[in-house]
Amino acid sequence: MNMTINAQKAGSRLLLSGNEAIARAVWESSVRVCSGYPGTPATEILECLAFYPDLYSEWSVNEKVALEVAFGATMTGARAFCAMKHVGLNVASDPLMTITLTGVIGGLVIAVADDVGMSSSQNEQDSRYWGRFAHLPVIEPYDSQSAYNCIKSAFELSERFETPVLLRLTTRVCHVKSLVTIGLRQEKDNPGFKLNSSRWVMVPNNARRRVPLQFERDRKLKEFSENSDLNSVEIGKDKSIGFITSGPAYLHLKEIAPDASILRLGLSHPLPIEKIKDFSKHVERLVIVEETEPLIEAELRAEGLSVLGKDFLPRFGELTPDILKKSINQILEKNAAEPKISSVTGTDVFPRPPTLCAACPHLGIYQALSAMRNKVIIMGDIGCYTLGAGHPWNALDSCISMGASMGMALGIDKARGKSDTKKAILAVIGDSTFLHMGIQGLLNIVYNQGNITILILDNRTTGMTGGQNHPGTGRNAHGEEAPRVDFAQLTAALGVKKDRIKVVDSYNLPFLFQIIRDEIRISEPSVIITNRPCTLIEQFERLLPHQVLEDKCTGCGNCIDIGCPAITVREHAQEEIDGEMFDLTFAAIDSNACTGCKMCVSICGSEAITPIVEMARNPL
Repeated sequence: MNMTINAQKAGSRLLLSGNEAIARAVWESSVRVCSGYPGTPATEILECLAFYPDLYSEWSVNEKVALEVAFGATMTGARAFCAMKHVGLNVASDPLMTITLTGVIGGLVIAVADDVGMSSSQNEQDSRYWGRFAHLPVIEPYDSQSAYNCIKSAFELSERFETPVLLRLTTRVCHVKSLVTIGLRQEKDNPGFKLNSSRWVMVPNNARRRVPLQFERDRKLKEFSENSDLNSVEIGKDKSIGFITSGPAYLHLKEIAPDASILRLGLSHPLPIEKIKDFSKHVERLVIVEETEPLIEAELRAEGLSVLGKDFLPRFGELTPDILKKSINQILEKNAAEPKISSVTGTDVFPRPPTLCAACPHLGIYQALSAMRNKVIIMGDIGCYTLGAGHPWNALDSCISMGASMGMALGIDKARGKSDTKKAILAVIGDSTFLHMGIQGLLNIVYNQGNITILILDNRTTGMTGGQNHPGTGRNAHGEEAPRVDFAQLTAALGVKKDRIKVVDSYNLPFLFQIIRDEIRISEPSVIITNRPCTLIEQFERLLPHQVLEDKCTGCGNCIDIGCPAITVREHAQEEIDGEMFDLTFAAIDSNACTGCKMCVSICGSEAITPIVEMARNPL
């Protein structure tokens, strides 16, 4: 891979996603240290950087640590890069708000990817707010080539003004591919760390002296923004509307209104107010097209400009060409018919709700929790195991933020209502999420003597974002061997009694059910750790697929209740037993999806599920 990277000639054109283009530009910019935490849509940036030579890259345990690692590198004069999704910047905001005061020596670019439309996130945030809040310049690319160029500009801007720079991305920029003209890595000297306690030690007296410098930097950045090539004006044939936009909405506008007059903001904070005022003189009215909050709109109105924006445009979701066309028609007082969406061969596509994979080690946990649903309150967390909230398990009662299951469980325990006094309280959390932000929550439960059972679902990967490594996998970001956390020892070190720590095989459903039932009866913190790997990683061992023997199947439906997508309903029936009618559900197993985990075997009372031995004799 490294030979391929170095063999690519300057001026070559490659088909790259925005994430891939950013990684390439980071490498070319002589960056020494790259850090991040996986989160869609930003994950692939660091995955790509792990293949590049001449730089250090790591998956950090969370975004706060990632930013601190990157910032530490810049204190030596080296360039550093940090990547995360929008909710990750919330986690990193503590150091962020101080390093904007200290400033940086080497360039520091923080790429934050907003999941506009919430395709894989619990909320939709507009990270441009951080530019205003933290006094940071905000750069917004609109496609892969733009993202590549913006990285180069961001590092130059960072070092010129000694400030971190926020690169605000969106899902469409991150994942859509387009042609990118590349260059080669330009090496840059690293002078090394120099003592400067008045700058780096942010006690109140030192911090107060930095504030006027921050304000002076704001003034200089505003002057820079007025003349920056990152902000471009296109006066088109149509001057009835002047659009002010940023990000991928710019391309969508060009698609539906190729003759429009547009001011594109590549450096969207600080706003080039005078440039905008001059642009307004060439058009009849101004329309602000921004994803997602009306930030620019509000700031321009505060400047006394008459603008249109969220009066017609939606406050959430992507501003796709169809949506923009409808909204602009409304502005122009035309008939704004709903956009037509062509159907596939005239038939409706059967809905496919998200579900856990066949043989997923979380299936057994949720089958057990579902069976005792009326006796437990279950606080959930962020990960692929969040799907346990859906059908057929309905076995999660919350999902808020990384690690929140722990604190919320303790809060419910300490404020039990009348209906909660007889219910057990559980917190379900994954291995990566536990290391990210759950350790402190468990420590808090132990310290404050919470009556809670914690389920740490260790599938040895960061499953939700595609299988990245973390300190619990025994591998680093490059796939090399690394120390692996022992969750049993870790939880014991946090104060959980050793006899209240159980490591279980999540495929052994009867034993798993018994362990959960026993632990929720204990009036002190207890931890149950599962130990089966994710079915999508190398450590997973696929066994012989199974089949249902129709002549033995009694229709009890126990195997169906697991929720494994490899098990399907063959037929429904009713049977009268002792004068009472019972619903029967007869099952079948898709041998192509089955991995032979035997969960269904362990709860089939009629022994109707057996391996398909013939497939062993005649492997595909």
